Amino acid sequence: MTKNNIISDLKTENNFAFGELYREYFAVVKRFILNNNGSEVDAQDVFQDTMLILLEKLRNDDFVLTASMKTYIMAIAKHLWLKKIRDAVQIIEISDNHHQSFFEEITVSIEQEKTYMDKLQYYMTKITDHCNRLLHDMFFKNKSIEEIQQQYGYSTKHNAQNQKHKCIEQIRKVKEQKNE
Repeated sequence: MTKNNIISDLKTENNFAFGELYREYFAVVKRFILNNNGSEVDAQDVFQDTMLILLEKLRNDDFVLTASMKTYIMAIAKHLWLKKIRDAVQIIEISDNHHQSFFEEITVSIEQEKTYMDKLQYYMTKITDHCNRLLHDMFFKNKSIEEIQQQYGYSTKHNAQNQKHKCIEQIRKVKEQKNE
């Protein structure tokens, strides 16, 4: 079954597609969870939550799967598992420095697990609405510069390209501020 067929079937909540994803990817998620101090029950819970998140994302009309299905599923599963560990850590009272450094390593690991798309979505929320729409149309909806020029009322392609550059600069500045 192809990626597009699976996506199409998932959108219609076809149980066959869920079965296919389970057969292909549950073992990989389970191995990750078991290798990171989890149990098989944890793996089942995380995989189920991963499927729910995937289904929710697929229901968004503007969602575009830019990675392989395996990469996307693993990114969600890793994020969920590391978040669960982080949440559990916050409940535990830390009594010595050894434990503190362990939990700090987990927190750093969680931050490193954020996908490029997570970061990009964060940056997109920090720029103007106009730039957010323009960049979304260009990069996620793959509209040509001519379509952008017409849709946004720019008098020339050059003006549309200048606006694109200004919007990208907004993202660059947000990124720099976040990294300071």
